[in-house]
Amino acid sequence: MPIITNINDLKRLHKRRAPKMFFDYAESGSWTEQTFRENTTDFDQIRLRQRVAVDMTDRTTASTMLGEEVAMPVALAPVGLTGMQSADGEIKAARAAEAFGVPFTLSTMSICSIEDVRENTKAPFWFQLYVMRDEEFVDNIIARAKNAGVSALVITVDLQILGQRHKDLKNGLTAPPKLTPATLLDLSTKWAWGLEMLGTHRKTFRNIVGHAKSVENMSSLHSWTAEQFDPALNWDTIAKLRNKWGGKIIIKGILDAEDAKAAVNVGADAIVVSNHGGRQLDGAISSIRALPSIVRAVEGQTEIWLDSGIRSGQDVLKALAMGAKGTMIGRAYIYGLGAMGQKGVTTALDVIRKELDTTMALCGRRDVNTLDRDILLVPEGFEGKWERQ
Repeated sequence: MPIITNINDLKRLHKRRAPKMFFDYAESGSWTEQTFRENTTDFDQIRLRQRVAVDMTDRTTASTMLGEEVAMPVALAPVGLTGMQSADGEIKAARAAEAFGVPFTLSTMSICSIEDVRENTKAPFWFQLYVMRDEEFVDNIIARAKNAGVSALVITVDLQILGQRHKDLKNGLTAPPKLTPATLLDLSTKWAWGLEMLGTHRKTFRNIVGHAKSVENMSSLHSWTAEQFDPALNWDTIAKLRNKWGGKIIIKGILDAEDAKAAVNVGADAIVVSNHGGRQLDGAISSIRALPSIVRAVEGQTEIWLDSGIRSGQDVLKALAMGAKGTMIGRAYIYGLGAMGQKGVTTALDVIRKELDTTMALCGRRDVNTLDRDILLVPEGFEGKWERQ
């Protein structure tokens, strides 16, 4: 077993062990992948202030997100097809999050259903909703989430239409994978993955198949999903969804200060500064670069979290010090899941917490809730000076 000391170690194992189309699904952005790359490289521009001769005993990374106690301010973000990275992947990730003490978010486009995760975990989890044209389906899935005791609804607002992701198109991404000559050749080198998949009956989008009208098999699923993302989604629709849900809502996909204000106006309990991991609008700014203007615009009216680009505990620390109350990780835990299943997710969380704790101490802080911009060295003009007409 290789020694894992950072998230990149898990990424290398994930690439070796998962089928190419599913690794590429996780490790890709849209178009030229500029935004995908800058989500991580922009973190590298921010430096840290080392402080010495400071009492570093009794440190804590514990905090809260939406009033829920967390071992560190990091939640597992919703990721589609997680159950294709490792058999029953959503269940494994949810169990790892539960044991670690951080929130797990299930995607609408998950392989394991809401009910699958509920039956195999004890702690409440969050559910992410893609708004579809089929209003009956949306109403039913909200009701299913309520019945499962889901504690917060995450409404994704940046995927009204699908960004063009070249790798997914070239790989012919499907769940389960179509058995083409190229796919069969790749799967012939992924025996461990294949044997695990043979042991589960969860191999397609179980939140949709059997729940959406006329979706009973893979053929009907593909035609349904191709036309279902609702391009008419607007703030009035989101307000109606909030009323239907009746509980805490998190609005994910905010990258502009004006949109952040609109999210507050519809009653968001938290907003997630995110560009969908660089998978939607290529050429958009990175999440960490967008964060400060959104923090200023919202002025403490709701919790602000950051998603997209986090690959280390230092990234988490930088986001918190720049004004975020919490963070969400996607690829970082998916690498672990694809590498070593549930144990890999736990390993990813351990790596991030250790990096967060050590860096916090070396910056002279003992409590993650006291992090602020004073511990950072932010380049002049980091947010960018953009000409606006």
